Amino acid sequence: MAKSCRGNSVILPPLELTQKQACKLALVCQGLHKNFAFGQGIKGVNAAVKHLSYIQIDSISVIQRAHHHCLWSRVKNYQPDFIEQLIAQKQIFEYWSHAAAYLPIQDYRFSLPKKHAIAAGEKHWREKNPIAEKRVLKRIQQEGPLRAKDFEHDHTKKSNGWWDWKPDKIALEQLFIEGELMVVERQGFHKVYDLTERVLPAGIDTTVPSAIEFERHLISRYLCAHGFASAPQISYLRKGLKSQITQTCEQMLENSELQPVTVAGQGYYALPNVTDLLKQSVNRNQVQILSPFDNAVIQRKRLSEIFSFDYQIECYVPPAKRQYGYFSLPLLWGAEFVGRMDAKIDRKTQLLHIQNLHLETSKVDDFIKVLQPSLKAFMQFNGGNDMQVHKVTSNQGLAANHQADIKKRLQM
Repeated sequence: MAKSCRGNSVILPPLELTQKQACKLALVCQGLHKNFAFGQGIKGVNAAVKHLSYIQIDSISVIQRAHHHCLWSRVKNYQPDFIEQLIAQKQIFEYWSHAAAYLPIQDYRFSLPKKHAIAAGEKHWREKNPIAEKRVLKRIQQEGPLRAKDFEHDHTKKSNGWWDWKPDKIALEQLFIEGELMVVERQGFHKVYDLTERVLPAGIDTTVPSAIEFERHLISRYLCAHGFASAPQISYLRKGLKSQITQTCEQMLENSELQPVTVAGQGYYALPNVTDLLKQSVNRNQVQILSPFDNAVIQRKRLSEIFSFDYQIECYVPPAKRQYGYFSLPLLWGAEFVGRMDAKIDRKTQLLHIQNLHLETSKVDDFIKVLQPSLKAFMQFNGGNDMQVHKVTSNQGLAANHQADIKKRLQM
């Protein structure tokens, strides 16, 4: 097909992808098409963060927290302390993407527009408290890295969570989100803050990107990690950027920096070399047990559009209205999402509880066979040495004896 022209610009011809090709492309770009696509050990973790552009941090801990889970799904021999090592080596840093996240240090300058906007008065979570901010900043300047719990507050009153934060903790977080402070480590799940000037590696680029530079960065990073996308997907949870992202995508399209893509009649953008990625194969003999906050599934609407998988995390749903369980995990078999699994680890007994295994495939027995080694690895990753399956359901229905057989086959 010939290239089309718009004025003096040359636009690459539309690339029409089948649903199967679209699924494959999305998984290849996410490093989920085969085991350990980013390699192993701490180098693999660094490579994964660089390629994906962020790893979301979440506090829910009924199993290993989301940031560890996402990296374990992609990196061989993953260990939770690899993140702290990379922060200490100044290879990654903690900040806000569309949510709290670990980011590659090479992208530090692209965190500056948000920091400057908040410092100039844009509200993040709480109102500024200049007196408290001055107080905590002075202590860190004089004493070095500190945690929120290092500041005095009334220990006799029980905290009610985020909305009951004490002034000094709010001040620390405000200074962090403004860029005055950075997180140098986490002790448990508690942030340890220090002055940004003492944390940044020598030679790091701290020039503030222009609006167009920032938009182009978001576009190229998203497309590298996901293969193809619409402007709303690229600007996901980034307030006020959708129209600018759309305009910049169109400009890049006219300059042949982007490739138009269609999937089932829906239009997307992609990088020009995207067809090369379709040469890779997807391993059908593996099951990926993913985090609800995994980069590949965090945009539920996109997940439904591309994979025809309607997914919702139900920890925020009232118990009586939950369909699959508190923390159900998407199950990826080859290039298809074929179910979800509500899991919880009892750290005292080292018993992994599968509260509900819900199957959405007609090839149940074939799937269970492939699931077994993945489930064993998942159990071990969560510090378990035994497992109990409490319930097995299917959207196609399962006889009681079939359910019992599946439970038996999955017991470790």
